[in-house]
Amino acid sequence: MSVYVIASLTIKDAVRFEDYKRTVLPSMEKYGGRFVARGGPIHVLEGEWPRERLIIGEFPSMERAREWWASPEYAEPKALRQATTDSELVIVQGV
Repeated sequence: MSVYVIASLTIKDAVRFEDYKRTVLPSMEKYGGRFVARGGPIHVLEGEWPRERLIIGEFPSMERAREWWASPEYAEPKALRQATTDSELVIVQGV
């Protein structure tokens, strides 16, 4: 069953964040991951949304998503994201 990695971001360094955008997808693909939503404006329907950007990645299983997150392929992109954004990441099970 698919799982979704959801990242909520506020970008602090847009120039260096471009490096993250360029390197993250290849790191995901090795683990069966792909983007289903990323970038663009967020339209809040209720309440307040604390971040300016939302990214959703899909993986074939919880195991593959966790392997990707801890992988050597994602180590550099992860460090870039952590250095260039304020962010939160969660994994949720699909239905």
